[in-house]
Amino acid sequence: MEATILKWLKNVGDFVKMDETILEIATDKVDSEVPSTAEGVIEELLFNVNDVVPVDTVIARIRTAGGDEADEVSAPKEAAEVVVDAEPEEQIAEVVVDDTEKTEVTGGGTMAKFYSPLVLNIAASEGIPLGELEGIAGTGNEGRVTKKDILAYVANRQKGGAATQSPVQVQQQPMVKKAEPVPETLQVGSYGGGNVEIIEMDRMRKLIADHMVRSKQTSPHVTSFSEADVTNMVLWREKVKNKFEKREGTKLTFTPLIIEALVKCIKKFPLINSMVDGDKIVIKKDINIGMATALANGNLIVPVIKNADQLNLVGLAKQVSNLAINARTGKLKADDTQGGTFTFTNVGTFGSLMGTPIINQPQVAIIAAGIIKKRPVVIETEQGDSIAIRHMMYLSMSYDHRIIDGSLGATFVTAVATELENFVGVEF
Repeated sequence: MEATILKWLKNVGDFVKMDETILEIATDKVDSEVPSTAEGVIEELLFNVNDVVPVDTVIARIRTAGGDEADEVSAPKEAAEVVVDAEPEEQIAEVVVDDTEKTEVTGGGTMAKFYSPLVLNIAASEGIPLGELEGIAGTGNEGRVTKKDILAYVANRQKGGAATQSPVQVQQQPMVKKAEPVPETLQVGSYGGGNVEIIEMDRMRKLIADHMVRSKQTSPHVTSFSEADVTNMVLWREKVKNKFEKREGTKLTFTPLIIEALVKCIKKFPLINSMVDGDKIVIKKDINIGMATALANGNLIVPVIKNADQLNLVGLAKQVSNLAINARTGKLKADDTQGGTFTFTNVGTFGSLMGTPIINQPQVAIIAAGIIKKRPVVIETEQGDSIAIRHMMYLSMSYDHRIIDGSLGATFVTAVATELENFVGVEF
């Protein structure tokens, strides 16, 4: 719906070429560069740094050599489509395209204005009825109530502040708002002692925190575990990794090997690749695997491998490498983080034995792989049992218990472990 202007790279009077970067903007997922749509001299910059601008709003004018009128540069629509906090693409399309469509409410009423599912979920969890919701003044595009609006209203409501505002006031709200610092709610002396260091969360960390809390509030999490003997996979990778990198120009990590196994199992259990829409289950036909990637600043981002089921191992390896590099160098595009249907996170990268990951909404499951360690394991053969040194790895999957029961969750994570144990590599 909107994007924040981070930095103007050009000033009034500067000459710009077609497709030359004019400014940087921020969405809830990535920071992006906005290119010029014409060649000429910048005549006017309509917004300042930290202004939050709705989509399709003119943000600058460029005077071209072909006429007196200046070409207009608008906030790109693809930036807006990532600000709806990982809501389904179908719902995002409703927000952008159809302003008049009525949204059904659990309580049975309808609304003349559009409210995103996120806003409705917050309203429901806070016990805000429809009449009260319609009285909240919105600062979003065309007066829509944004997540920030309703959270601010809830905070004020809990403090016993002013109640509802007239719906007429919604249309009187400004289309552009300044980003305001979050006020500190605690004094230094109330932290249990004066010898403390206070660190303000950056924008991405605040969004991550909100996303994690909302996921826990939305989905009843259950986690199932399994153990996999990945000795065959480890030995094969060690054998071919140098030849693979020389031939394909990219490193072969364990991530594409595990994702390949995930894709095969998702095809067998399609309910894992779904989302919940009210009382409906939406099974996604596309298999888009998100891979949690840690950034240098400690934050986390989840770039998505689109149509992972249509890629072979080489294609998966290149996608994993490119997305990881782009994430760590700040070159991800807005589309690179959208459309995920299932998420994989490798907690073993940091030495963790296993983890209990939080579901990436609106998905219904996320799987984590722990560190691969050599351990003595009992091997059963026709000749009898024996103890051998094997490469072992724990898998843990958190899933939405509203639609995935323990039997399916446990069966799926066990199927992934079996797939990895039966790994058969190809020659390079």
